[in-house]
Amino acid sequence: MSDRDLHAPLIGVSGSRGALNTPVLVLDRDTLDANIAAMAAFARGAGVALRPHAKTHKSADIAKLQIAAGAAGVCCAKLGEAEALAERGVDDILITSPVVTSQAITRLIALHARIANLAIVADHPKNVAALAAAANSNRPLRVLVDIDPGIRRTGVSSPAAALDLARQIADAPSLRFSGVQFYCGMQQHIEGYADRRAALEERTAYLQSIVALLRDNGLAPPVVTGGGTGTHRIDAALGVLTELQVGSYVFMDRQYLDCALAEEGPSPFAPSLFVEAHIISANAQGMATIDAGFKALAADGGPPRIAAGAPDGAKFVFMGDEHGAVIAPDGVFALGATVRLVTPHCDPTVNLYDAYHVVRGETLIDIWPVDARGRSR
Repeated sequence: MSDRDLHAPLIGVSGSRGALNTPVLVLDRDTLDANIAAMAAFARGAGVALRPHAKTHKSADIAKLQIAAGAAGVCCAKLGEAEALAERGVDDILITSPVVTSQAITRLIALHARIANLAIVADHPKNVAALAAAANSNRPLRVLVDIDPGIRRTGVSSPAAALDLARQIADAPSLRFSGVQFYCGMQQHIEGYADRRAALEERTAYLQSIVALLRDNGLAPPVVTGGGTGTHRIDAALGVLTELQVGSYVFMDRQYLDCALAEEGPSPFAPSLFVEAHIISANAQGMATIDAGFKALAADGGPPRIAAGAPDGAKFVFMGDEHGAVIAPDGVFALGATVRLVTPHCDPTVNLYDAYHVVRGETLIDIWPVDARGRSR
């Protein structure tokens, strides 16, 4: 049965959160709204544009809330994600990974014809040539130069290569040079704020040298996009990025809760996304088994935090595809009790589910599809 078949009768019923079949992806609407509003207010105050990364939530409903709050549009990591959101009316999208194969470029050009504003990154002359051959000069395709910040995943590897590629894009009638992308993924989860800032200062100086080189050669980038939840305040303070690709702030997974997102004081964002499970066995002293394992929680970020439903200090341990253990040596567990978990890494965890179960307090108020689930090609 689909999530809607199972749970639609619970919408609006007081206390219906506890009646959800588990494991289930639960989204606290009030906290989600507060997180979206807080980041939008920060960006307005800092004078930078916001282009949240939809690879986190894969949801047209959430993308529309972000745009309504002031975001310029959204990012998608993959062409398939962009297609899924466009199908539901999201029409300002930057695809942050190169689209290279002929079959994918055909889809890209078709998407470009359907939505108001599409942009793509590129990091290789052959890719730019293929995009230029496929696009139409009557409606040029916006292309940004992707710059490698040291990850060696994607991006041009030198300032000279960035300049050459920008020239190639600008010289193609069917393309429009629209800026540069610089995403420092390795720095996002450095736990200490001062250490994260020091790492970003060094990388941003490199970016600034490329921006200056482009400007000096008549190719000042209209947009300098990048950054993320972990570095958004630092990026804004350093003043080189004009657009922030923040993503996980809407949910706040365990990885980001382990980081100091502000120089001092509490985090400006709170957890809004949970995986909820039930205790299905409690026969061992100090331990209970819940119905959420590797198929319910992405494990690349370590174990989830237990937010509710277990004794203080209880720990989660993966016990296989279907099961997890909640361990508290002196704890007493009740069969059938709900255990609420903060996701360890939100992006791949969301990709395990078909729907968000949107709650206000303990009441289910809506069910939203995860539109771009599995749309990784």
